[in-house]
Amino acid sequence: MGALSASAACLLDGGTGIAQAAPRRCVVTSFSILADMARQAGSGAVDVIGLVPPDADVHVYQPRPADMKAVAAADVLVENGLGLEGWLARLAGASGFKGTRIAAAAGVSPRAMREGGGAMTDDPHAWQDPRNGVIYVRNIRDGLIAADPAGAADYRANAAAFITEIERVDAWITAQFATIPAADRRIITSHDAFGYYGARYGIALLAPQGMSTDAEPSAKAIAALVAQIKQERVRAVFIESMTDPRMAKMIARESGAVLGGTVYSDSLSPMGGPAATYLTMLRHNTALFAGAMRGVAAPRG
Repeated sequence: MGALSASAACLLDGGTGIAQAAPRRCVVTSFSILADMARQAGSGAVDVIGLVPPDADVHVYQPRPADMKAVAAADVLVENGLGLEGWLARLAGASGFKGTRIAAAAGVSPRAMREGGGAMTDDPHAWQDPRNGVIYVRNIRDGLIAADPAGAADYRANAAAFITEIERVDAWITAQFATIPAADRRIITSHDAFGYYGARYGIALLAPQGMSTDAEPSAKAIAALVAQIKQERVRAVFIESMTDPRMAKMIARESGAVLGGTVYSDSLSPMGGPAATYLTMLRHNTALFAGAMRGVAAPRG
């Protein structure tokens, strides 16, 4: 696209109807992990905008005026579903979006979770199990085909290649934990976003918050968690990239666990960071988790 950004390209195509030699579809996704999946499935044929940027929190995101313009100009809108993006339906309605809408998590078997100690609800973080990541890619592929039938062969080929890579990473993760005793597969993260990952690889995950990051845990809940960490001898506390690190640091200090490094759950890192794509996110998190379980210190920085 030359010097033209993906955002500008989408707005140019959708807003003015200026023809291009090889028209590209404008795809808007709710957050960065879905943006990477859409780029992989639509490689060469799409321009992708992720509304929630890397290192930002999709749970509490506040849309900007520019987001409404981007959605209005989009051919395809990709959301996670499972109740993750409560703000997106309002944004799509206000923008007058009339393109193809994709729920990436459609067909996933959701895990039930108790949010903040209250009512049971679906856990939206399904992408943390790579097998669900395959479902996401297939849904995105099918949505792109619906929006652009002429590109069907390319979308199928792109998705097939990406799915193969996801399956390879899944096998690699399984191997990382295979030699770690079940009793040592216990970690704590700064909010409860790794339930699908834990279920996939046999890891017990504790967290001081419920699914959403928009509510602070009570002092009583934190005290109970510290006691549980000591009782179960959890080795490491991990800070998530988009959360305030002070709480995790306090829990580590009071419990005697070590800080195991920054992991990525609801967001990728910026380009050039350790988790700039879906696959590198899975690998980065796994290396830190497995290292902590083996008693290996996390790298500094």
